[in-house]
This record gives sequence, structure tokens and C-alpha cells, in this order.
Amino acid sequence: MIINYFGANLKYLRSEAHLSQEALAKALGITRAKLNSYENAIVVNPPLEFIVNVSNYFKVQIDVLIKNQLLAYPNHRALLEDEYLSGTKLRVLVSTIDTANRDNIELVHQKVKAGYLAGYNDPEFITSLPTFQLPFLAKERKYRAFQIEGDSMLPIQHGSYVIGEYVQNWHEIKSGEAYVLLSKEEGAVFKIVQNQLDTKRSLMLHSLNTLYNPYEVPIHTILEVWKFINYFSDEIPDAQTSTQDILNRLTHLESKMNGGGRLL
Repeated sequence: MIINYFGANLKYLRSEAHLSQEALAKALGITRAKLNSYENAIVVNPPLEFIVNVSNYFKVQIDVLIKNQLLAYPNHRALLEDEYLSGTKLRVLVSTIDTANRDNIELVHQKVKAGYLAGYNDPEFITSLPTFQLPFLAKERKYRAFQIEGDSMLPIQHGSYVIGEYVQNWHEIKSGEAYVLLSKEEGAVFKIVQNQLDTKRSLMLHSLNTLYNPYEVPIHTILEVWKFINYFSDEIPDAQTSTQDILNRLTHLESKMNGGGRLL
């Protein structure tokens, strides 16, 4: 394997983090002399395990470490973020299958929502979740179900289960549509999204219940995005609440976003 920019990028990232060779070598579990040999391309083919450790430590994908000269990008974090959003950054979604080799729909209920934030990428945690199948969903797409809590998304009731379709390319998030988002600060939340990636590199999250104010989340805090597909509940909805009423609220929110109006 030929490493084009790995050594230069390793040295650049260490310098940017204000770390000495000794400090970084200790953090990565190698000697300072070995780190120096990698930085200065004395050893041009570092072990894959070491490259993975560097990728995890600096939160830079392996492909970028090898193929892109970070020093040539004054705002290289924006470069990394663009690849993250577009899906070119490798994000391996942990999933499960049934005996017929079909993707399961894993169920994230309220009792494990806190654990999901820590275990969303842990195969052992994901395989511990209840699973089911719905024959009317597209077989080639990946779905997961989340139990919602609180009244911020009324008329969708507390305790309802929302089914989401996994979104790989976050630039395809459409303003005015509903998504389940997993964020570092809040865990899994169900909101109407206003896409501000191109202008502010963030998402504005709105509730169906207008008593709740919208709030902004930086994109770097988002871990997963699931597009709302359907929901089910064991509660009988109010007589005045219907699927059309929910769609009308979504349409109203979307028109407000597109028209630049202020949402409360």
C-alpha cells in the first residue's frame, strides 16, 4: 500500500493540536522514534492498525488521511465535514437481519434511548434490540423505529413509535419534513427540520406543537438521520386529529420555512 500524504498529514494534525511528538506517541501507544519515522516518511507503509488509531484520534477518515494534503486546505475541517455530509465519509451502520437474510427494523423504545446514544454503533447493543418486519416497506432501504416521548410533536402522541428510513446523504434532507436525529447533546429527537447546511452548516429543528420554540443544532453534533416514514400508536387519536391534520401542519411549517417567516 502506497501512502501519499499520510506522513505529512500526521505531522500537520499533530502541530495543529499543539502536541509534541512525545505526547502524541504516548497517546497512540508507540515510541517517539517510530512516530517520527512515520511523519517524515522514513517508514512509508505504517501498519493499518496505526492508521486506524490516527483516524480515530484526530477524527479524520482514513481515505482523507491518505489521499488529501490537508495543508493545502486552509479550512480543511470544512472539507472533512463536506465529505461527512455527502456520504463519502465511511459511516458503517450497524444492522441486523432475520433468518431470510432481510434487514430487520430494530425498535428503540424509551427505556433504551439513553443507551442508544452510546451504543448506536455497537453491534452487541444493536443486536440486543427487539426487531420486526413490515412487508409494505421497500426491501432495499434500511428502517429503524423509535418511541417518542413528551408532547412536542402533538398530535403524534407520547409513546408512539416512529419509523424512520436511514439517510446517508445529509444534503438530501428536505426542509419541512420530519426526521429522527441522533445528536451528541440530546440523543434521539423527532423534529421537523429546516436544512441550513449550505448557509450555516446547521439544522433548525421545529416541533409540530407550536408551544415549543425551534432551536438550532450544528451539523457536527449529529450522528444519525432517519427520515419519517410512518408511525403507530396504541392510543386512539382525538376526533379532530387525523392524518390529514398532521400533513396540514407539516405543509404549514414548510411554507413558513420557504417563505422566510418566523416560527414560534
